[in-house]
Amino acid sequence: MAEVRALVLRAPGTNCDEETAAAWTRAGAVAETLRLTQIIDDPRLLDRFQVVTFPGGFSYGDDLGAGRIFASRIGTELSDGLRRFHERGGLLLGICNGFQVLMKAGLLPGGPGDPPSSLTNNLSARFEARWIRLLPTAGLSPFLVDDEPITLPVAHGEGRFVTSDPAALDRWIASGRVVLRYIDSENRPTEEFPANPNGSMAGVAGFCDPTGRIFGLMPHPERHIERHHHPRWTRGEGKPEGDGLRIFRNAVAALR
Repeated sequence: MAEVRALVLRAPGTNCDEETAAAWTRAGAVAETLRLTQIIDDPRLLDRFQVVTFPGGFSYGDDLGAGRIFASRIGTELSDGLRRFHERGGLLLGICNGFQVLMKAGLLPGGPGDPPSSLTNNLSARFEARWIRLLPTAGLSPFLVDDEPITLPVAHGEGRFVTSDPAALDRWIASGRVVLRYIDSENRPTEEFPANPNGSMAGVAGFCDPTGRIFGLMPHPERHIERHHHPRWTRGEGKPEGDGLRIFRNAVAALR
């Protein structure tokens, strides 16, 4: 069976890199954590990997906005290397702050003619940390291959997905690029709090580029890879393994 190697990029302020590497390992990949500066100094290191992951946290303290400095460094010093990585079939995953990085670096939305879009302050005007339910859209992204609802935690202050062109959002939904949405108790996508913790338009929680290989999401799949990670596991809720592990397993299976 082919070995899948997953890179987790660290930067000052990221704090979910070890958990993310552990999730890749649990899913069957060989995970390695490297500093962003190591890759900038030698972009050829990317040739060792099939997946690059931008983990959660508060990169560079989010001093100029969530993910902005990390994204600026990518745009000015690593864009060619990541473009080549993507063109040869590599997968890019951004989780929470990593999703913010992908958006601000212009890797998402990522399609020709896509309108300006962003992740901005939660409508509640506060940091939201809670468990939420999500509806995947299968078909385009190798990270999500079924439409069974999943439960994951969120922890962010700037997670509201917005776009300047609502008609484009309708097209993205129809084409399957909105691959993860916040849902209510009836499994319907919602903009209502608290099922939607940030007020994202159309309940957008995860998004991919036209190839499906660049995927960003605000929830934290690496925080729900074991059954006992679920807050109500002692009451019999949850599945034999954490819902988040499915996302990592799907990617590994697609690369083998």
